Amino acid sequence: MTDQARILIFTGNGKGKTTAALGMAFRASGHGLQVLVIQFVKEADTGEIIAANAMANMEIIQTGQGFLPKADSMEYCKHKLAAEEGLALADESIQSGNYDLIILDEICVAVSNGLLSEKEVAQVISKAPPEISLVLTGRNASQGLIDLADTVSNIGCVKHAYHRGIAAQKGVEF
Repeated sequence: MTDQARILIFTGNGKGKTTAALGMAFRASGHGLQVLVIQFVKEADTGEIIAANAMANMEIIQTGQGFLPKADSMEYCKHKLAAEEGLALADESIQSGNYDLIILDEICVAVSNGLLSEKEVAQVISKAPPEISLVLTGRNASQGLIDLADTVSNIGCVKHAYHRGIAAQKGVEF
C-alpha cells in the first residue's frame, strides 16, 4: 500500500478506453470491491449500465448530456453544468470511503473540451485517499493529469469501422 491513491489513465484515439476501464471494474467487482463509474459525457441506455444493475457492488451514474455541441452553442452550458455536477459527485464519492475503485469515464474529454478545468480535476483526484484506485478515461488527456497518474495507456487507432461508415453497434460501441 502506498501513501497515495492509485491513478490510471486510458487515453488516445483508439476504441477501447471505456472498455479497458470496465474490465478493471469487472475484475474489482469479482474480488468483492465496491465500484463506482461516473460517466461524464455519455447519456444513453448502454450495455454497461444494464450489466452494472445486475451486480451488487457496481454502480454507474451518467452525469453527461451525450454528444458535445460546439462551445458557442446554447446547449454547451447544459453540458458544462452536468460535468461540474459530475465532478462534485466524484469528489464526494472519493472522500466517502464507500468505494475501492472509481472510474471517471470520459473526464479527459470533459477537460479537453473546456467543460472542466484541469486544475479542478487535479484538485479532486489529488485528495483521494491511498486505499482507493481512480481510473480516468477519454481522448486528449492533459499533460497535468498525465503527470498525476502512475499508469497511463495510450490506446491508438489502426483502423476503425466508423471511418468506413459503419454505425455504432449494440454490444460493441454501446
